[in-house]
Amino acid sequence: MDGLNADGVLQYETFDLVILDIGLPRMSGFEILHRLRDRGSKTPVLALTARIDIEDRVHALDTGADDYLAKPFDFRELEARCRALLRRPSVQAAGVLRFGELVIDSAARQVSLAGQRIDLPKREYSLLEILLAGMNRAVSKAEIANKLFAFDDDAAPNAIEVYIARLRKKLEGSPLRIETQRGTGYLLTAAGDADAALAPRD
Repeated sequence: MDGLNADGVLQYETFDLVILDIGLPRMSGFEILHRLRDRGSKTPVLALTARIDIEDRVHALDTGADDYLAKPFDFRELEARCRALLRRPSVQAAGVLRFGELVIDSAARQVSLAGQRIDLPKREYSLLEILLAGMNRAVSKAEIANKLFAFDDDAAPNAIEVYIARLRKKLEGSPLRIETQRGTGYLLTAAGDADAALAPRD
């Protein structure tokens, strides 16, 4: 399949995961990925590349790839990376989740409080998704690590604590609370009477 055909298929079909070769003929994988994200798709994408230039890999990630794998590769590594991507929480539902004045737009991957946007980089937003998916139950550090970091990420031992601290600070003033459950993990709750409501997009 060439790039034009792949782009056409992705316009009308949905998939749990896309494995995308950057070097496709007739339309590059970069262009396909750009178009996919412009259409609002949050489908996980694993980019395959034969290029060794780090700029190409960074470009793929910045364009919207969730992970990349350089050719040649071992099939076991490909399978492991696919499993890791599929473990991440799905954000396909184009809804708006509200907790009082806190608004979480899952399609746009944006969060705002009292009308003011909260700047959450990709990894902090992904952490929020993980905690939301397990809301009102303790989510273990192992589960967070499996979903938050790619197969070969060189994450520091205290990386999760750092991201939790950043997210907790940015959610100050909102109904959401991140509690540390010693020996268990982290618990996301909504304070007071702030029940979640899924509202249609304006």
